[in-house]
Amino acid sequence: MSNLLDNLNNKQREAVLSTEGPVLVIAGAGSGKTTVLVNRIAYMIKEKHIKPWNILAFTFTNKAANEMKDRIEKLLGDNAEGMWVGTFHSICVKILRSCIDLLGYRRDFIIYDTADTRTLMKECLRELNIDEKSFPVRNVLSIISNAKNDLMEPATFENAYQKDYRMSIISKIYYRYQGKLRKNNALDFDDIIMNTVRILTENPDVLNKYQEKFRYILVDEYQDTNNSQYMLINLLARKYQNVCAVGDDDQSIYKFRGANIQNILGFEQDFENVKRVTLDQNYRSTQNILNAANSVIENNGGRMGKELWTSNDKGEKVFVYTGENEYDEARFIARTIKENFDKKGVFSDFAVLYRTNAQSRVIEEMLMRESIPYKVLSGLRFYDRKEIKDIIAYLRVVYNPDDDVSLARIINEPKRKIGNATLDRAREIAEKNETSLFDIVSHADNFPEFKTAIKKLLDFSELINSFRKITDTISISELTTRILNDSGYMPMLTLENTTESKTRIENLDEFQSVIAEFEKNEETGNTLGEFLESITLVSDVDNYDEQQDSVVLMTIHSAKGLEFPTVFLSGLEEGLFPGMRAMEDEEEIEEERRLCYVAITRAKETLYITKAISRTIHGKTMPSQPSRFYKEIPKEYIEEKTTVRPRFAQTMQNLGIYRNSAPKKERYIPPVKQSEKVFSSKFNVGDVVEHAKFGQGTIIKATPCGNDCILEIDFKDTGFKRLMAAFAKVKKVN
Repeated sequence: MSNLLDNLNNKQREAVLSTEGPVLVIAGAGSGKTTVLVNRIAYMIKEKHIKPWNILAFTFTNKAANEMKDRIEKLLGDNAEGMWVGTFHSICVKILRSCIDLLGYRRDFIIYDTADTRTLMKECLRELNIDEKSFPVRNVLSIISNAKNDLMEPATFENAYQKDYRMSIISKIYYRYQGKLRKNNALDFDDIIMNTVRILTENPDVLNKYQEKFRYILVDEYQDTNNSQYMLINLLARKYQNVCAVGDDDQSIYKFRGANIQNILGFEQDFENVKRVTLDQNYRSTQNILNAANSVIENNGGRMGKELWTSNDKGEKVFVYTGENEYDEARFIARTIKENFDKKGVFSDFAVLYRTNAQSRVIEEMLMRESIPYKVLSGLRFYDRKEIKDIIAYLRVVYNPDDDVSLARIINEPKRKIGNATLDRAREIAEKNETSLFDIVSHADNFPEFKTAIKKLLDFSELINSFRKITDTISISELTTRILNDSGYMPMLTLENTTESKTRIENLDEFQSVIAEFEKNEETGNTLGEFLESITLVSDVDNYDEQQDSVVLMTIHSAKGLEFPTVFLSGLEEGLFPGMRAMEDEEEIEEERRLCYVAITRAKETLYITKAISRTIHGKTMPSQPSRFYKEIPKEYIEEKTTVRPRFAQTMQNLGIYRNSAPKKERYIPPVKQSEKVFSSKFNVGDVVEHAKFGQGTIIKATPCGNDCILEIDFKDTGFKRLMAAFAKVKKVN
């Protein structure tokens, strides 16, 4: 263990050795906070002889939790068994599975994702005759989410806003929404923590049980905690006070999700005799990148204060490019990546960060023109695809027949001639009888108003019951196969025999792979409930594959916790970053500045900042001004990258980087070398080709794309694939 401590710097060692009492570790970007957390836990178990089951570690992503567990296991092996490491939601679900019946729920509750809650909210608005245009679903759900994060149940919410007309209507919606969740034996994400806090608050014996169990608590990313998470931590840590909060006030960027920066700023007031350790040595970035980051963040007033430094090389200056418009900016990004790829041969070294998702469209277009493979992290999640949501809905109804939302999704999928009118009639009867949709469907012959649909409804209920009977006797993968086949879902896709249906079948095959991985995990009980829980709590970042060789595009918020050799920070303009809504509120500006600080510190070796003289937003082309954050970086840390077009270079010189009128938009057509034209055109529909991984296949479509060609190929063994011809190295079979 002494050798392990020798690998830490003095500040890290101090944080590791401070095992008793409240400790606040201010961990700057790239300062090795995960190393501190992992080594601290290892030291507690190995040297202090603290039992693993007395340790609780909270993270914000499954990815972070898994990394922490893997690293601890490498240090301790089986000695780490029994320790709880996970996200706030996964930890709370574990607690709720043992005692949620204290709140009147059954322990086999299900968790609704965002799509499910929107469906449920639409039902609430319809039943209450409330116009969705006046009370948009997302807006109402956001208000209710904020209320839950502040631990406000419907009655408390109603009392707080009884004099506010709009909010008083939302309180009625809140009552109805919670009532429907309870009827379905379902929780939304915010319920998970709120109900855990409620149980601990209302049941001293349960609170004491978990306080005794978790005598040592560690919290990663403490600056991102909201009010309900803060209350949970304080309840659990109240008895023994052994809580270690690790975070960085300069990286608090999730206010829109309810994160409260005062939680970390006020930690030393919440606990007595707090030991503070500041980790300011950065192991990730060059000094020039850190100088730029420090220069920006020092303009914030509400911070604890630190300055990152590194023993790494000084490195290159921050490159800044000013484009004529967003197309010119994106073209620069794409061509710079292409030039560097030709030298290094790796695409995954590059990340393009932006403030809003809308910025990605033009960047994607230019990457495609240069035949550069890329991945958008915040695109359609695998679990949000229709066929995946359908099979999950089947599994949910089998697990919990009271789940009206999932039942409504699959009752006519595939088509069973059970129309919306029949479903609405069933809902009305269920509401009147205060029971579930499945209960009504299962007894359809008792309700003559169903008329000709009676047999169809009974057949559906028998189908679901046939799956329920075998749930405990076969594996989840076998159950899923039975559902897909016996329900008619897989035969439906097979009969369609289209490119789209083949892709959907591939996605369902991938879903079976997800199940197989889950069933291999020795830490889970391999129950259907645990599987449904695991896939509901997954996030986009958890699915990010760092080994995939492609440029990654993402918002800055999504990039938190990641790092890349080369980062392009795009759109650094007033009104875009910082955004228009933030510009009149100093607190919002400080949050935006922290976001810029996070973006800069994602870069390890090279940072490009790009901006444009004009930009088209919402259909209007307007002149742009450089962001105040760009202006806060001293010129000594910056190197301007000029355009290759003399006319534009002269314009920049004349106008001092920006101008007062929008430029005329140009249509750009990239030059194509003759050799590349020949390459793109040598593939034709019907050609048989060979791929090193996928084997032989037949081209069913070939679409020219910039300097390359998009091939849609039906492979004999692996099915349909869409590939870029140049990078896939597809060869025509003679």
